[in-house]
Amino acid sequence: MRIGVLALQGDFDAHRKRLEELGAEVVLVKKPEQLDEIDGLIIPGGESSTFLKLLGEAGFEKLKQFVRVKPTFGTCAGAILLATDVENPQQAGLGALDIVIRRNAYGRQVDSSIREGVFAGSPTEMVFIRAPKIERVGREVEVLATEGKDKDPVVVRQGKIMAATFHPELSDDTRVHRAFLDLVSNETQA
Repeated sequence: MRIGVLALQGDFDAHRKRLEELGAEVVLVKKPEQLDEIDGLIIPGGESSTFLKLLGEAGFEKLKQFVRVKPTFGTCAGAILLATDVENPQQAGLGALDIVIRRNAYGRQVDSSIREGVFAGSPTEMVFIRAPKIERVGREVEVLATEGKDKDPVVVRQGKIMAATFHPELSDDTRVHRAFLDLVSNETQA
């Protein structure tokens, strides 16, 4: 199983290390043609509008085609890129995940925090850095993790697309990445 990590910006190396720790072969994706070589892709955190600029029109179109057919997991800015609707401000995206997401919903960089949420029924540490918030989930979207007294959705899945509004690569808990690898494994065996 070859998993790509979009390596244009953000802490893609933390995702690489986590995936390798879990036994996956990792490709740091820097060029659109590398998408042809992988079974699944992680779009890391960073700045979503910068991702769009760095991808360029051709890279964005190639990525859009990829997420239609292969498992993709977006964290923080990656979740923003996967959403059908982005607010604060509005922004184009891949439209692969039926959610409304609001950028920088938890505040600025100085407002970053580590919180405890619930993933797969048990507590997990969640690192929020200038995190977006999922404001609405579509009918086909499954909520895999929640956080806070209002049980805000923070990990969601729709088909072969997963997104997290926090940074699971920065905690010791491997379950979120393992869930994505299981998703990729199930898709490649189908």
